[in-house]
Amino acid sequence: MSDQANHPADAPLYPIREVSRLTGVNAVTLRAWERRYGLIRPKRTPKGHRLYAKDDIARVERILQWLNRGVPVSQVRELLEQPEAVEAPPPAAGDWENQRHQLITAVEALDLERLEALFNQGLALYPVATCLDELWQPVLRELEERWDDRLGADLQRRALEAFLRTRIGTRLYHANALASGPTLLIVPLPDDGPLWGLLAALAAADRGYRVQWLDAPLPAQELPLAVERFHAQALLLASGRAERADLVRRQLPRLAEQLEVPLTLCGPVARIRQGDLEGSGVEVLGDDLTHAMKRLTSLTQAA
Repeated sequence: MSDQANHPADAPLYPIREVSRLTGVNAVTLRAWERRYGLIRPKRTPKGHRLYAKDDIARVERILQWLNRGVPVSQVRELLEQPEAVEAPPPAAGDWENQRHQLITAVEALDLERLEALFNQGLALYPVATCLDELWQPVLRELEERWDDRLGADLQRRALEAFLRTRIGTRLYHANALASGPTLLIVPLPDDGPLWGLLAALAAADRGYRVQWLDAPLPAQELPLAVERFHAQALLLASGRAERADLVRRQLPRLAEQLEVPLTLCGPVARIRQGDLEGSGVEVLGDDLTHAMKRLTSLTQAA
């Protein structure tokens, strides 16, 4: 499709909110693809509102295919103009790697202004799932390795927690006002901070959940009350650590028996402790948040 394509006068047209719902790409990203890269050219109403044809929606889906294959957004337009059968070139050397390096450098330097620019840029140009897969999950894993027994590690961790708490919290506030999906309660486990829970909250909001997120752990005996009071359809516990054996092997299975909604686990703890929880009633979603949300969706739809 050419970026100058004309749509038949009687072709159905869709507002940006409907295109966002159909493709999973938020409106901010759709506007950025149009303004900064000319990837899509919707029609406009007399009042300036964007209207997208089916060809535009198909084009958005092709953009996502290229991005998911590692092609930088700056190179996608050229590929869109080539025949459908063209093979994806290898990703630009160092593109995702360079972006991850910039994020890590900003965190280690406590350069919050740069960190905010990178955070906003990523979520403006790429779908949330791509940002999590290619940027934030790998960055957090590498930072956690670097933070082991290193001077200044606690300062960097706390600064990143405070930054993401504010930025993701703001996104959750606005997303919850529009969310029509089930309510999901997200709570960190005791041995870790809120970072994995924050990323899980971002992923869940992107999937349409109404997210209630707590930034500190609760005693296990209070979690059923929290589920009840928040009217949650699922409880998601997150951690980047192994957590205590007693908590994982005894308290969590007991909690799963007490709850009338799914008790789920994500983050590195889910990978580390998967064997300890087999047959326990705890739904282990894994440490890949995109796949974890897909599994969670199947659980909450079945509940």
